[in-house]
Formats: sequence, C-alpha cells, structure tokens
Amino acid sequence: QVQLVESGGGSVQSGGSLRLSCAASGYVFRRYCMAWFRQAEGTEREEVAVIGSDGNTNYADSVKGRFTISRDNAKNTLYLQMNSLKPEDTAMYYCTADLFFPTDWSEKTEYSYWGQGTQVTVSS
Repeated sequence: QVQLVESGGGSVQSGGSLRLSCAASGYVFRRYCMAWFRQAEGTEREEVAVIGSDGNTNYADSVKGRFTISRDNAKNTLYLQMNSLKPEDTAMYYCTADLFFPTDWSEKTEYSYWGQGTQVTVSS
C-alpha cells in the first residue's frame, strides 16, 4: 500500500525558509517520479516542482531560483527546500508520485499517488 506523508509545514514571515519532507512507503521509491503541488484556498491545485528517478528536475516559473526539490533514495524521502518565501506561497503543499515521468509534469492528473498535505503560511 503506497503511503506519502508530508511534514515540515508551518508559519513563517516573508523572506523566511522552510523545508518540507515527504516520507514514502509501500513501493520502490527510487524508481518513481516525485513532485510537489500546492493549493491555495479557493484555487486549483498547481505544480511546484518535479524530480525524476534519474534526478532531473523542473520547476514552476513562480518558484524558480527560490525552491529546490531533492530526494534521498536511501531514506525514501522527498524534500522541498523553500527560501525567500512570499505571502503568495501560502498554500497546502502536497507530495505526489508516479512510476512514469509525466508527459506534462504540471498536470496533476498524471500522478497516481498523493499525500494528505502540509500547510505553509507566509505572513507579510
């Protein structure tokens, strides 16, 4: 049974940093593409960053240069280092996984497994 459990969210001031983690279990983590999405209240879930099984990464334009996605295959854990946070980064952040790197990595329907999310709140 695939499980994805996010942690590391919280409340920070604008300009601050947070590191999110996603602990994975129930599948061969190193073989899977992993991604972070986020959803602010009243909006659609949107892509943040993706990392393939080969380590290749992509980022949404809104977070490029501020966020870094990484993975530790020995620990079955996905990370998102978030620096220079802005109020518009406030959202529930979700970890997601799929065996194949999506044709369109920004399309949420391409991913098979989702965590429950961790809340990030950035105040000005």
